[in-house]
Amino acid sequence: MKEYKLAAWPELAAPYHRTVYRRMLSDMSHRYMSTSSLVMSSGASKVEVRQFLQMLSDRGLVLEREGEPDSFLDSLRPVGDWVRRTFFGTDLHDH
Repeated sequence: MKEYKLAAWPELAAPYHRTVYRRMLSDMSHRYMSTSSLVMSSGASKVEVRQFLQMLSDRGLVLEREGEPDSFLDSLRPVGDWVRRTFFGTDLHDH
């Protein structure tokens, strides 16, 4: 899962003057944040977060890295996949 951090504070165009965008900038200025973390902390929709990240990325203002799973349950996904393959003979791509 990708995480994003602000490389430089941008001047925002009028469509991005809402509080949710400033919250995202503030969070990303301090630490790497996943898309779902930005949705939860800012109150923006997933679509708004993705569009905002794309705009920042197009302007070269975002650092990206491959992050840790978002939750404890995400970290257990490989175990669940193994159980499914071993005991049920199915894989995620079989559905």
